[in-house]
Amino acid sequence: MPDSAELTPAAASFTWPSLLGVFAHPDDESLLAGGVLARHAAAHARLAVVTMTWAPDSPRAPELADTLRALGAGAPRMLGYGDARNPQAAPGRPRLVEAPLDEVIATLVQQIRSFRPDIIVTHDALGQLTGHPDHRRTHQAALLAAQDAGLPHLHPGAGEPWQPRAVYCATHPESGVGDLGPLLEAAGKPVFAVPDAYATTTVDVTPWLEQKWAAILAHRGEVARERPLPGILARLPEETRRDIIATEYFTRLTPGPVPGIPHQLTA
Repeated sequence: MPDSAELTPAAASFTWPSLLGVFAHPDDESLLAGGVLARHAAAHARLAVVTMTWAPDSPRAPELADTLRALGAGAPRMLGYGDARNPQAAPGRPRLVEAPLDEVIATLVQQIRSFRPDIIVTHDALGQLTGHPDHRRTHQAALLAAQDAGLPHLHPGAGEPWQPRAVYCATHPESGVGDLGPLLEAAGKPVFAVPDAYATTTVDVTPWLEQKWAAILAHRGEVARERPLPGILARLPEETRRDIIATEYFTRLTPGPVPGIPHQLTA
């Protein structure tokens, strides 16, 4: 995703970057970056989403397909690892948090080299507000895969090398938690936020709220339950819900080499 100045309506000469989302579960893509995904789709940017857990033949697969259709983000790319907290996600497959990290990285490298995105959007190091272990493992694997993908001697069977220009980690700064914090605490969930300085990019997604909310609602099983965030949001007054989901926050990281002073280490 472009930096903050580039996330305003584009000038005629601006080409929106291709974007690959890498998220742990079905619904993470909508909750964390649904507005940005819808914006890039509206700008006709190349767009795809990789979902780390839940199998392609699981009950959540058709919901994810409906979600991505609402966002204009293509067909599901489900890697089929098990969910750390739901054994029905991918019976017979290892849980994401227990799968060998090298194997997970290699699988993501193949996705990156196949799609060749300019930018990758994934989870932050905290694992979002609730610190979900699948979110944290996805963050770790995505950052390492973004670096590995550009090095030809790593994963030689995963396609031609490709180096994304940036990784954006979806996050919540302390000042941006707002009404969401008490709602999660009331549901018995922890609330983790990063210092405000860690949020390098703040996106007002109000123009794309209709698509974002339709995408969240497409995760029908989660909406029907009380504790998952889609269910919490669905039971809120519309104005409160809009305030919560109208802003998306990110931390920009650079996976490839960044020029500095040639003969000195600098901060």
